[in-house]
Amino acid sequence: MSGRVAGKRVLVTGAARGMGRSHAVRLAEEGADLILVDICESLPEIEYPLATSEDLDETARLVQAHGRRAVVHIVDVRDGAALSAAVDDGVAKLGGLDASVANAGVLTAGTWDTTTSEQWRTVVDVNLIGTWNTCAAALPHMQERGGSLINISSAAGLKGTPLHLPYTASKHGVVGLSRSLANELAAVNIRVNTVHPTGVETGMRPDSLHSLLAEGRPDLAPLFMNALPIVMAEAIDISNAVLFLASDESRYVTGLEFKVDAGVTLR
Repeated sequence: MSGRVAGKRVLVTGAARGMGRSHAVRLAEEGADLILVDICESLPEIEYPLATSEDLDETARLVQAHGRRAVVHIVDVRDGAALSAAVDDGVAKLGGLDASVANAGVLTAGTWDTTTSEQWRTVVDVNLIGTWNTCAAALPHMQERGGSLINISSAAGLKGTPLHLPYTASKHGVVGLSRSLANELAAVNIRVNTVHPTGVETGMRPDSLHSLLAEGRPDLAPLFMNALPIVMAEAIDISNAVLFLASDESRYVTGLEFKVDAGVTLR
């Protein structure tokens, strides 16, 4: 086998489309086998549709087209027991686990006074508790050989981005969780890093956010502008960072906030 992650076994959540699919395919291109997890159903608090089982099957097909193995599970990352069972099954089939990519996430939009408690609960449970559940499901399989936990945060995890308060709070929480785990797990050679994208063209796009910025709070629009002359990054740009962190090229990198943000956090 050849490739930057040849022979590695990697878990990816939110794998059915968007960045999750991009991460899975990029890792497969470089020799990894994948455990692919997604909820594959929409949630009432989220205004845009989530991925489908057909989307997840397509990700698996793309992985297999590169000659790599794919184990697929439809699981809600909020359900820690079900996620652990899915990861255990994938590890049994692939023979181990070397890296985990906690990518599943959701986004709501609204001003502070229109954001509901139900939206808060859903976003924090998926983005933060779901990230913890992913780490907790992966870690038992890394204790003896080490490994890499890659937690997808956001530029909003480093900056006070407005109009999606639960999202910003949850993504900051991912940073705190990851820093703490990086300290606790360094002794057993498990690395923990976060990745911080700017806006990426995926299905995670509530139209109400654009309406808020255009009509309700145009004064806040500059906070979302990149320093580099692009509107959005592409998923592959984030996947290349994930690939580096999953590979042995980053063997002494831990506790890093890896920005792929086109300079949006500079503003």
